[in-house]
Amino acid sequence: MTDVTGAFPGFDERLAGVRSRIEAASPDPTAVTLMAVTKGFGPEAVRTAVAAGLTVVGENYADELVAKAHAVADDPGPAPQWHFLGAIQRNKVPRLAPLVACWQGVARVAEGRAIATRRPGARILVQVDVAGLPGRGGVPVAEVADLVTALRGEDLDVAGLMAVGPPGPPEDARPGFREVRCLADDLDLVVRSMGMTDDLEVALSEGSTMIRVGRALFGERPPRA
Repeated sequence: MTDVTGAFPGFDERLAGVRSRIEAASPDPTAVTLMAVTKGFGPEAVRTAVAAGLTVVGENYADELVAKAHAVADDPGPAPQWHFLGAIQRNKVPRLAPLVACWQGVARVAEGRAIATRRPGARILVQVDVAGLPGRGGVPVAEVADLVTALRGEDLDVAGLMAVGPPGPPEDARPGFREVRCLADDLDLVVRSMGMTDDLEVALSEGSTMIRVGRALFGERPPRA
């Protein structure tokens, strides 16, 4: 595993550290997908991740995803599987639809319908609001089952649930992550996208099957212009 661009010295060591954390925290490390979140970094972050075998790549901003996807489109080797992590704005769905392999963060039927119109059969995750904070996005726990049922009625592959833990000590995220796991079990959903750099151990111990990691792999993000 090598950093093909030299843009992220120590990447291999940081990746090994994250994998060690997964091994220590997850009851089934082989079932965990490690997503490289390249938000705020350039296409070189995508190339570095893919060269290291991290082909699942997450982006929060539509413009960044489109630009990076085009920048690496002709690169040799495996192509990244793009996951869109940001708020879904229906006016941006047409540009994203040909590129996105999975839409994390679906919180309304209208969002799912807009995706299905442009990408029938698209894979989506429903975002659960476990923090209860303004601007965080997601659907309240009590409304998740109804939303999943409604989205299953659209032309969509509802694969699982996604959650962002609250700010503060990682242990504060445990009750919400546990709720998401129980909901996923009840709804027969396989994917539980929970946990980031700071709280991935808690998420994994509560049954996360996908963690979204940026800072622990690439270092601190540069300020967004």
